[in-house]
Amino acid sequence: MQTPPAESASEHAPGRSRDRYFNTRVVPGGYRWWYLDVVSDCGQYSMVVIGFIGSVFSPYYARARRRGSGDPYAHCSINAILYGPRSKRWAMTERTGDQLSGDAQGIAVGPSALTWSGDTLEAHIDEVCTPWPRRLRGRIRIEPDQLQHDAYTLHSNARHHWWPIAPRARAEVHLEQPDVSFSGSGYIDTNFGEESLEQGFIYWDWTRAESPEPGDATPALTYHVVQRDGHEHTLALALAPDGLLTQTRPPIAQRLPRSGWRVSRHARNDEPITDVRTLEDTPFYARSLIRTGGDPSSTLMHESLSLTRFESRWVQFLLPFRMPRRNTASR
Repeated sequence: MQTPPAESASEHAPGRSRDRYFNTRVVPGGYRWWYLDVVSDCGQYSMVVIGFIGSVFSPYYARARRRGSGDPYAHCSINAILYGPRSKRWAMTERTGDQLSGDAQGIAVGPSALTWSGDTLEAHIDEVCTPWPRRLRGRIRIEPDQLQHDAYTLHSNARHHWWPIAPRARAEVHLEQPDVSFSGSGYIDTNFGEESLEQGFIYWDWTRAESPEPGDATPALTYHVVQRDGHEHTLALALAPDGLLTQTRPPIAQRLPRSGWRVSRHARNDEPITDVRTLEDTPFYARSLIRTGGDPSSTLMHESLSLTRFESRWVQFLLPFRMPRRNTASR
């Protein structure tokens, strides 16, 4: 399936400029998230930050939608995770709309914020982790090589969209708690939709190359989705010599070992996969770092998502233990 820019398919698209990146218009039952990740040059650390309006993995938002009151602004959060060589810190506190603020330059949810400073995206994180109540506090700066202009539809109903705004970037992480600093490759994107993920999809996997080179035919990004109606397609994007993304031939699918929770994983890459490091292992979602070929610098950030698992009652029961909800401005 050809995947046109989302602007041609939806009035809710964020537009083609950096100043529209933090458009926060979200329809009832829908969602918007802003994603960034960093992989350290030494390969020992990585960090992921995601800001949500209409938190797609929230059991509270899922319950509200089932009851016919799916206000996305009542279910906001910033998910921040630090992965280290021996442990990780994971934080995701859901908050109400009175703890959300934003404009064209950024959003703040509770004590944490994502903002533009010129053409650099900054994340200021101040969260309490679960299951152990440790602080995760500090700053991330991501400087894109070049900003991308197009969002792409991910579903044939044109209700789910993805804007990979910075597939190639440099980043710096400076944390106070814990005391960790590192530099590495960075990435920025945003997803937005007019219905829940589970209404549209059964499964997807997504991959981004750590340091894609302009002019390399190898995809910088791949997105494979299986729709609720059984239709599936793969979107593959490479960096053209001018630094802009262009659609290219999807690479072959390679089966990865199932996660500890038995989530099915497939990576799409033409090079042989030599190592898989599972960063996040949940009942419905897995995030991994994958090394390919003989070059140790060939690293992919990868995720697999099972919406069938997410919908199950036992998963919905477990989610509040990792995602507390705060109805006041307390941290």
